[in-house]
Amino acid sequence: MLLELHVENYAVVEKLRVRFHAGLNVLTGETGSGKSIVVDALGLLFGGRASADSLRSGADRARIAGIFEVPKSSYQILADAGIDVEDGELLVEREILAGGKSRAFAGSRPVTAAVLREIAPALGDIHGQHDQQRLFSPDAQLEIIDSFAGNEARLTEVAGIFRAWRACASELAELEKTEQEKLRLLDLWTFQRNEIESVQLKAGEDAELEAERRVQQNVGRLMESANVAYAALYDAPESACAQLKTALRRAEDLCKIDETLLPVLEALRPVQFAVEEASATLRDYLGHLEADPDRLDAIEGRLASIDKLKRKYGATIAEILAFVQDVKQNIELTEHATERRAEIERRRGELAKQFEAVAGRLTEARRTAGAELAARVMFELKALAMERTTLEVRVSPASWSLAGSDAVAFYVSANVGEEPRPIEKVASGGELSRIALALKTCVTVVGSGNRTLVFDEVDAGIGGTAAESVGRRLKMLAGGSQVLCVTHLAQIAGFADHQYSVEKREVMGRTVAELRELTGEARTREIGRMLAGQRLTPEVLRHAEQLLELGAGE
Repeated sequence: MLLELHVENYAVVEKLRVRFHAGLNVLTGETGSGKSIVVDALGLLFGGRASADSLRSGADRARIAGIFEVPKSSYQILADAGIDVEDGELLVEREILAGGKSRAFAGSRPVTAAVLREIAPALGDIHGQHDQQRLFSPDAQLEIIDSFAGNEARLTEVAGIFRAWRACASELAELEKTEQEKLRLLDLWTFQRNEIESVQLKAGEDAELEAERRVQQNVGRLMESANVAYAALYDAPESACAQLKTALRRAEDLCKIDETLLPVLEALRPVQFAVEEASATLRDYLGHLEADPDRLDAIEGRLASIDKLKRKYGATIAEILAFVQDVKQNIELTEHATERRAEIERRRGELAKQFEAVAGRLTEARRTAGAELAARVMFELKALAMERTTLEVRVSPASWSLAGSDAVAFYVSANVGEEPRPIEKVASGGELSRIALALKTCVTVVGSGNRTLVFDEVDAGIGGTAAESVGRRLKMLAGGSQVLCVTHLAQIAGFADHQYSVEKREVMGRTVAELRELTGEARTREIGRMLAGQRLTPEVLRHAEQLLELGAGE
């Protein structure tokens, strides 16, 4: 629901701020007063095309902002677009610069006009002489029928089956596309697998071999250093171990006389143990250390084989092992491609049968709903001065899609004896608005969501009883959605819950459009003006009061 609208430097509006309400809101005023400016401004907030021509003369930019109350049912649409709703309200803004560029914001974050069009269904719809393309596009007509038929569950089911069927088709196409290439590669993959597996790689063995090679290449140096270290620790007369034994004997003698030196004795004993352990380790190391030219050659050969594989298949053994796993998988897939293709084709055939069954039920539901909706719309149109208009909802076969296998089209005949033709090629702007109103009356469920529905020129070419019928239907729609309507007819304005007057004034040599909410006597006088022009007689005012009483009683 639109709570508040701000317009600055747009068309003939210098600055406008207006609050709207739930229910039926009508905008009235003299012809050319600028009533449609509000509709055009909302169109920009819903992602419409911006033009620098719409700027107020002399201004460097125009700004339109709307505060919308968003129903929880629409939160997901906004979340999918990356827009957060705070406290159930959303600020949508649009700026138009003098150079022709425009900027858009939703929830105070920059967005594109395409994003505004994407989230527009969560906020409202505009139905006017130049805003019918969306409502009367084939996709929109299909959505109307599905909404009327309550096809949500069927659509979810058919979409899931179609996605699975399409995935099978894509996999088959990929198999056929790559089969010859994979057959050519099979010999190469087999060679690569055999070459890698013949080496029998083990994870981390290259590092172990490198360490062993360093030892074999430096046996002499290692033996010399180890012997010197062993002699210094244990074997030489002046070794650390001999010196520690002497120190321990002297410390024991000291402690027999002075026990305060016991900590020295206790500190020396673990040192003696550590030196003896280190000496034993060096002795064992020297016992096993010997030069082995054959082993060094074997290590060099093994590392050379590993390096050869690294140059071809990966910088590390882990990468080589991963590569050969991929090769094995390719070989397996190629060798079993026939079986895989047969399995996919079998699965695809099963899914096709399931799709045809579910899509067939969806088609029947659409045909039934289409006939019922057409009958209801024609009944509504009789009361809207379009009693000779007939509507057909044609459901015809179409390519399989997420929405089933149907194309839906609305065909209209505006005169008796004329062959029905596509709705966009027959109806005038005013007729389209009334058809849209009839459709909305039949499809919209009261209480189903508080969105903003905007009707412009819905009263074109009607009057009297037909105008009263339009007003009643707008009032009915306003029970479940906020309705904004631009009208010239008092019979429609009388049904409004809130009425706004749009008028142009001259201020300091400039034309300015202003909008104000009417209440009490001011509203009565505006209804009177709509009935009889500027000459307001007591009879006209009484008639205006009667219209307001009639609307209030609905």
